[in-house]
Amino acid sequence: MAVVEVAARRPANTSVCDYYTTALLGNNSAANQATVLTLLVNTAVVGNYTKPSIPGVEWPDVPVPGILAPGTVNGTAVNLLPYFNGGLASSNRGGSSGVAVNFLDDGGALPLMMNKPANGTRSNQFRLLTHLYAYFGVLLGCTQQGTATHPMPAFPSYNGSASMYATHKYMALSSPQLTYFIQQVGLAASSFGIADADIAAVAASLMDTFGQRCSKDAVVVPYQRPARPQAICTGEGCEVAGGDGVSEACVKAGPAPLPGVADAVKAAGQGNASSSATASASGSASVTSEAGSAPTQTGGVEGEGGRRSGVGAALAGVVAVLAVLL
Repeated sequence: MAVVEVAARRPANTSVCDYYTTALLGNNSAANQATVLTLLVNTAVVGNYTKPSIPGVEWPDVPVPGILAPGTVNGTAVNLLPYFNGGLASSNRGGSSGVAVNFLDDGGALPLMMNKPANGTRSNQFRLLTHLYAYFGVLLGCTQQGTATHPMPAFPSYNGSASMYATHKYMALSSPQLTYFIQQVGLAASSFGIADADIAAVAASLMDTFGQRCSKDAVVVPYQRPARPQAICTGEGCEVAGGDGVSEACVKAGPAPLPGVADAVKAAGQGNASSSATASASGSASVTSEAGSAPTQTGGVEGEGGRRSGVGAALAGVVAVLAVLL
């Protein structure tokens, strides 16, 4: 029976992660959950590249362009690649202002297409991708994943920033940009047979938690208390949260300023070109801009990416871009 047929019958008391790990790989182990999250995240980042070989399963033909590929949302062009390749000073590692960090510094798309986060284990790319696996494991309710008090080497706990706002604050992501990111996650899930109802529920939860500017503090990772700011959508077009707990100062401040341009070629027209940036030997850059000086938190999810028939043109385009930029 095809996974896509089984998907619609997920019990309400079984998490998305637990149910689909069993449906895809037959055993809901920590190692299998880690595999499913690797497949999901890597596909969301670089587009379609593989499907597990399961007898009797007929996979849906869902094209996934990938987060690193340019796209459009309601007629608005979106290009998230400059946030990943060091073109923009959008990382929170620089204290009172953003810095440019190349998160594709260890193989780019190629190791992801081999079900790996990176070629090695000491790179920005490895840190980003493994944090994405762990963070989405929490979001999707992976019960076999490790926690702060119960380590699970096969699928480690998330140990990055408890505040997604702190991690993404210098990105100034607009509503179309965040929407495009969430869309790619949804398309990747759909390509592996996850039911539309489950995808819609997860997408709505992501938008509610991260998609409203100035939203009140929240706990996302249960073992990372107390509550922290979580808004990722802080730029143009982001809905402003209402109700108790909303920062009026944030509301009055308006959308966050665009990140400075660290490399005009890699930035590809994104960001604030009037900001000045100085590249360093490590491949990052310090930037002087008008960004605010909120305290910094590092270590969070930043970046804020058998072959499917027909993937050649879209994925080859992404790989070609990465080959030029890295």
